[in-house]
Amino acid sequence: MSADSFDIAIVGGGMVGASLAAALRPLGLRVALIESVPLQAEMQPSFDDRTTALSNGSRRILGSMGIWEGLERDAAAIRRIHISDQGRFGFARIDAREEGVAALGYVAANRSIGAVLWRELQSSPNVQLLCPASLEHIEPHANGVKLLINAQQGTTELHARLVVAADGAQSLVRRHAGIEVTSWDYGQTAIITNIATQRFHDHVAYERFTPTGPLAILPLVDGRCTVVWTLAPELAETTRRLGDDAFLAALQERFGFRLGRFTRVGRRHAYPLTLTRADERIGERLVIIGNAAQGLHPIAGQGFNLGLRDVAALAEAIADAREDPGAPEMLARYDEWRRADRRSVIAFTDGLVRLFGSPLGPVKALRDVGLLLFDVLPPAKSALALLSMGVAGRLPKLSRGIGLS
Repeated sequence: MSADSFDIAIVGGGMVGASLAAALRPLGLRVALIESVPLQAEMQPSFDDRTTALSNGSRRILGSMGIWEGLERDAAAIRRIHISDQGRFGFARIDAREEGVAALGYVAANRSIGAVLWRELQSSPNVQLLCPASLEHIEPHANGVKLLINAQQGTTELHARLVVAADGAQSLVRRHAGIEVTSWDYGQTAIITNIATQRFHDHVAYERFTPTGPLAILPLVDGRCTVVWTLAPELAETTRRLGDDAFLAALQERFGFRLGRFTRVGRRHAYPLTLTRADERIGERLVIIGNAAQGLHPIAGQGFNLGLRDVAALAEAIADAREDPGAPEMLARYDEWRRADRRSVIAFTDGLVRLFGSPLGPVKALRDVGLLLFDVLPPAKSALALLSMGVAGRLPKLSRGIGLS
């Protein structure tokens, strides 16, 4: 294999793309990871100030990949989940002890996840990191794909037997392949920030549905909490620009005092929310994963977890067909494997947005009754817990704690 030839070229070095490169390390394949944004740049999604809720299944995948050990000390355990509807009587709770696990999930800063992944990759001899480098052109041929990459030293031509699009919701690879996207604008914007609270969070994650949109408050390892507050775009911009005291007062009014008073708030960032789905997830020697394949509302914190299951399944499919990782049969098997999980999680998150966003009185009453019934019905609670923990359905080896070789 020549110096510019690879078994797999991954376009997009964010958390999903870097996770796939890390998962492929034991297979002895030559991997190129192409990322356009310099690692320490403020807009680098793997190194920004946002946080990610990792399901218990994702923790197991990262553990099987040898990544969790470097991340564990920076990840706060979620031991309970509390779901409520502001101004209504319905609420529900999920407890890790009832499900027989140490934690339902974990919360870690994107900056920490990205740093651990890239540190591991920089010491991997079979992974070549091209950063910053951007894709200029992609052209499939009989036995592989030609990529033109614009890097610091100029334009470079690479060849790969498989190209993986992990370059986000606005995927350039997907556009080059002519794959369309179905999208739905929720007409909502998420304000994301960190807060300090009077009381310790006690490892509880709160999901509170309010008349102006869902509000999540999640525990952080240093005792603070991260906030994901969803509002209509104009209200979100007005709220984001409030002074610290006024912002905390508005947040307190929506959340209540389960954590005592909110005492400090960090920088606020705003992100418009849409549901996006690639019309196809595979093409000629091409596979699309993570946010390039599906972009979700953050209401249930499933985006990265779904993308990481893409990674685990794809890595296993490649391991089973490493003689030609871009073979059509391998891609078809992968696509079929992932279809049910993808559909169920998209339907679950989209359904929550629509159910708890409805202003109709009968709908509000029904969802309150539903929350209370859910809280006293162990089978329903366990089913949602399995989905939240990312351990439902057919699980890849990495999700079962089995490494690839």
